[in-house]
Amino acid sequence: MRPRRRAPEPARPVVQQARINDGIRASQVRLVDEDGSQIGIKTTKDAIDYAFSKNLDLVEVAAQADPPVARVMDYGKYRYEQEQKAKLARKHQIQINIKEIKLRPKIGIHDYNTKKGHVERFLNQRAKVKVTIMFRGREQYHPERGRDLLMRLAEDVKEIGQVESPPLQDGRNMVMVLGPTKNAGVAKDDAKDEDTQRSEEAVQAELDGQGAAAPASPDYAAGPPGEEQPREAEAGAPERAGRA
Repeated sequence: MRPRRRAPEPARPVVQQARINDGIRASQVRLVDEDGSQIGIKTTKDAIDYAFSKNLDLVEVAAQADPPVARVMDYGKYRYEQEQKAKLARKHQIQINIKEIKLRPKIGIHDYNTKKGHVERFLNQRAKVKVTIMFRGREQYHPERGRDLLMRLAEDVKEIGQVESPPLQDGRNMVMVLGPTKNAGVAKDDAKDEDTQRSEEAVQAELDGQGAAAPASPDYAAGPPGEEQPREAEAGAPERAGRA
């Protein structure tokens, strides 16, 4: 049996190795103290002894200078800071992956669904997809078929993909580029719940606005307030007439 291959470990950020201590080749250096103050030109041996007297290292920071510039510092701490800077710079780099799918104008339903599945998978991986229609022979005299096929594909994946470059004729090929939308890579249930929550919040906000804008209407079930007193007066008039 062949041994299983292990997944390669992620490479650490590449940081240029500086010469330190006995690895410095120059016979003399321009010495800089740990606080940045200039000490002057010293022999490499004296500079190393000076760094060791402070329990620090002598690090060559400018090898191209004449003489090279060496600084007294904690090399372990310096190395760690450089790796963190390189890691942060690498993190902020924008990596754009472009996948390519090729179709024929007379593609069958089964093959089309398979290709569409690949497109959806790439888009969910936050990658751009370059869709190419390949024309052969007389097919290139009917570019509208390829354009219709591309637009049909764009319509089928519109929830997770958007057209970044419309169908363009390139010789015997027609190319369209799809880019992922904000819903790409999100589960359908999560996206549905999010849309439902947004709709509920919008309805609640609308109801709150209507409640604050509409003033409380008085109760006119018994008639306007101005008519209530005359009606009571009319009811009391016969009673007073009977007593008289």
